[in-house]
This record gives sequence, structure tokens and C-alpha cells, in this order.
Amino acid sequence: METLISLVNKIQRACTALGDHGEDNALPTLWEALPSIAVVGGQSSGKSSVLESIVGKDFLPRGAGIVTRRPLVLQLHKIDEGKEYAEFMHLPRKKFTDFAAVRKEIADETDRETGRSKQISSVPIHLSIFSPNVVNLTLVDLPGLTKVAIDGQPESIVHDIENMVRSYIEKPNCIILAISPANQDLATSDAIKISREVDPRGERTFGVLTKIDLMDKGTDAVDILEGKSYKLQFPWIGVVNRSQADINKSVDMIAARRREREYFQNSPEYGHLASRMGSEHLGKMLSKHLEQVIKSRIPGLQSLISKTINELETELSRLGRPVATDAGGKLYMIMEICRSFDQIFKEHLDGTRSGGDKIYNVFDNQLPAALKRLQFDKHLSMDNVRKLVTEADGYQPHLIAPEQGYRRLIESTLVTIRGPAEAAVDAVHVILKDLVHKSISETMELKQYPTLRVEVSAAAVDSLDRMREESKKATLQLVDMESSYLTVEFFRKLPQDAEKGGNPTHSIFDRYNDSYLRRIGSNVLAYVNMVCASLRNSIPKSVVYCQVREAKRSLLDYFFAELGKKETRQLSSLLDEDPAVMQRRTLLGKRLELYRSAQADIDAVTWGK
Repeated sequence: METLISLVNKIQRACTALGDHGEDNALPTLWEALPSIAVVGGQSSGKSSVLESIVGKDFLPRGAGIVTRRPLVLQLHKIDEGKEYAEFMHLPRKKFTDFAAVRKEIADETDRETGRSKQISSVPIHLSIFSPNVVNLTLVDLPGLTKVAIDGQPESIVHDIENMVRSYIEKPNCIILAISPANQDLATSDAIKISREVDPRGERTFGVLTKIDLMDKGTDAVDILEGKSYKLQFPWIGVVNRSQADINKSVDMIAARRREREYFQNSPEYGHLASRMGSEHLGKMLSKHLEQVIKSRIPGLQSLISKTINELETELSRLGRPVATDAGGKLYMIMEICRSFDQIFKEHLDGTRSGGDKIYNVFDNQLPAALKRLQFDKHLSMDNVRKLVTEADGYQPHLIAPEQGYRRLIESTLVTIRGPAEAAVDAVHVILKDLVHKSISETMELKQYPTLRVEVSAAAVDSLDRMREESKKATLQLVDMESSYLTVEFFRKLPQDAEKGGNPTHSIFDRYNDSYLRRIGSNVLAYVNMVCASLRNSIPKSVVYCQVREAKRSLLDYFFAELGKKETRQLSSLLDEDPAVMQRRTLLGKRLELYRSAQADIDAVTWGK
């Protein structure tokens, strides 16, 4: 079972090393989930003397006013033999065998964090003491509660200390060691007052009564120690600390413990309670109770750690990898992010993601509807046919068939198809731009780097603009080609269909009558409809080839070419991650390291049983 206390000690040290002091609500905290014993008491309650009695050494700073200004996590390790020594976590390779030097280092380390002012800090100091005269135990010594601020302290110091103490003892995993002096009315005890607020039923509070030997003659603390004055779930424990004269004379702690035992054994008032009185009994009882609490909390702790590791890993994955430091690493990172974006863009086009179907809608609905709206039959009205045929004849009427008139009618009609063809190119361009922006927003890595996101978006849109111009040129050429060279075979078939009015051969005397012109218009309309049906199939092919296919093949080719010319400084500017995100990733990484380490340590203990 001693291994369990060592386990919690190890995790507590890791918490402090990796910045988990249980006060940052923005990050999951392991510190608050660990069972601990917090030592609470008012100034001059004898709190420091109780701790020194348990340890058996003088090692705590003393003086007037608030001496303890930072939480002191005191980890006691029982060794079989050898010389006693102490270690601070902030000085990992230094052993202190002189406990006067330990006292000085506690004061110095407090000043390093708070300055030489009278301010307090919630960042704990970790002190481990190895001795054959201690039990395995961890205690957190908190600043003494006070009622007034002294010179050099802000007026808020009273509330600041109270809030710090409360933040420790209000946690359900905290065991409260409430120190109260016997020579003062228990109703005025600072420790009992604040303990009652967070633990009204006394289920996790141990009451310790100090200065029993200093009570007025004719009075005693029997009612308190027997739980009659103020009942707690656990029995009260009385201790007799060294007097100030003993401290000044440097009375040995071992001798002080012996005198304490003799005091209770020989006292007529407390003799019947002697077996559960004294600092030695206090240390053993706390150690045993802490072991039981830790054992009961292990399953819940394992579950909490596993759940939190998953949450931390998920958030780190969402935040993405940290930025590389060298130019090659930065370039590779940018290329990988761009490839992720490009893959998402292709998935939209190929149907794995939504959006690509809108392009088909342009070809299947928008383009045919636009062609239908052209209303070629109105363009080939009788008046327009007569006008164009007459103009094409000029001063010399046509002899057999109005070929120039046919050409003018066909060309003037086909040119109107340029509008729907150009509109199809623009419609697909708009869809591709929307898919680029959608893919940008779906590329998680780009959310980390605002500048890179803007640059990639701009480069992709520029590429689409160039592709649109090429597509427009190629698509309009399809329309122009139909105007520049007519399908002769279509007209050669017309004389073979004379009974249906298809023969263009007529006398020059009736070449401009309505029937003749009507046949010309009908022939031109049939030819234009044939061409329109052909273009309805070829325009989508041109658009897909010049825009969609090229976007899939080379959307970021130009950007990649320019990227290779950039210097390290320019690459760094593209990876200008939000400082808040960088800090968050670092903090999450440290916290994940803590939880994984704790998981491994707990597993080693539980599997090793």
C-alpha cells in the first residue's frame, strides 16, 4: 500500500513540473483528482509546529505575520536506514542534509515567485523528506488564515488567502487537517469555520487540537477531544508542541516527541485518551487513511485519465501539428497542407463530397434552357429572311439558290449561340470557385494559418480565372467553327425532298415570293437546330476539358512553382499561426504528457499487485 502514496507523490510532482496547479479552468486538471491532505489553520495556531513534529525536524520558516505564502507540498518518504535528507523539485540534483538550509530555501523560493513583498502565490513548492523517522505521507501546507492585513500587504490579502485555502479544501478528494489552538474558543477557530463551510458533516475533516498544555488552570479540552463539543466523523487528536523556549534551545524533536507521550500518559485529564494522542499517532493515522482513500479512488482515476487523454488527443489533432523550424520542413508542411486541400477539392468534383453535381446541372438544364430561349424561329421570320436574302443578292439577283443569303441567315443565327456557350463557361467557373472556398474551409490544417489560407485561395481562384479564359476561347471557337464551314451534305439532300418543299431551285420571277422565302427559312432553321443539338453535346466537353479537368490536374501548379522560389522568411510568413493556438497546443501537449505518464504509473502499480 505504501506504493500508492508514492504513486500519488510522483503524479503530484509531475503536475507541478508540467504546470497543473488545479487552478486553470481552460485545461483539464489531474491535480484536483488526486487525493491529498491539506493543512489548514489560522496564524499562531501551531500549524508549523504540528508539521515539524510529524517530520521530526525543524525546517519551516518562522516569524511574525504570514510566513507561509505559497502552498508547500510536503512528501515524506520512510527509509530503512541512512542519514535524513531533503530534496526540492526545483533543485532536483541537490540533497539537503542541513534542515536550516531547507528553511532558508523555502523562504528564498517563495521570494523568487512573489518577490520580497508580502504577496502570496498559488504555485506550490515541492519538498521531499527522506527519513527513517517518518511515515509515508503527503501533506499540503497552506498559508495561515488571517483576519487583518499587516504593513506591506494589500487589503485583499485576507480574502486572497481564504480563497486559496478554499480552492484546495472544497475539492471532494481533499482530506482537511484542521488545526485549532486549545487555549482559544473553538467557536472562533478559523480552521473549523472554513472546514465546516466545505465539509459541513465532517466526513473528510480531521481535527487537531494544539497548545493543550497552555490552557488556563482548571480548564481542559476533554469535551473537544471526545467529540462532545464539536463532532467530526474522525476522532480529534491532541498534540503538545515544543514551547518557544524549547525552539530557542533547539530541543531535539525525538526528545520532544517523548515528552509529548509522557504528558498525555501522565495527565489525569487525558490519560484515557493517550493511545490516540500525539504527533506520532497523527502521522500514522493520516498515512493509513490516505492509503485507504487512494485505493478507493484508483478505478475512478484510471477512468478519468483515459477519458481525458482521448479528449486531449482529439483537440490536439484538431489544432494540427506545430510549425517546422527549418526551410525544408516548412516547405514540406505547406505542400502537404495544399495537397490535403487539393484532395478535398477533387473529392467534391468526383462526387465523394457534395457540389460536383451542380456542374452537370449546368449542362443538363441551364445550357439547354438557354439555347431554347434563343427562339431561332423568330429570328428567321419572313421579314428577316427577305431582308437578309435581298441584301445578300446585292445588285445582281441569285440565279439558282440564294447561297449567300443562306450563309448570312445561318451565321447571324448561330452567332446567338455564343451567349449560352459563354454563360455555361461562367456558370461552371462560379461553381468551381465555390468548391474552392468550400474545400478551403474543410481543410482543417488551413484554419491554423490565416495567411496561407488566403494565399492558397487566391492562387486557386487565379488558376480558375485563367482556365475560364481558355475555356471561353475554346468553347466560342466551337460556335465560330460551325459558322465558318457549313455541312454541305445537309443541303445536298434537299433537292431529293422536293415534294416536301425542300428544293431551292425556282424561277427568278418568283424568287422572293412568300412560299419560296418560307422554304428558305425552314431549311435554315432545320440546319441551325442540327448544329445546336451538336453544340449542346460539344460545349460541355469543351468546358469539362478546359476547366474541370484542368482544375483537377493543375489547380495549384503555379502556386507550387512560386513556392519553391521563396526564402525561409517568406515561408514562415505563410505559416503565421495564431499565437493563442500555438500556446494552446503547447499547454495541451504538456497536459497530455502528464496524463500519459500518470496512466503508465498507475498501470504499473495496479498490474504489479
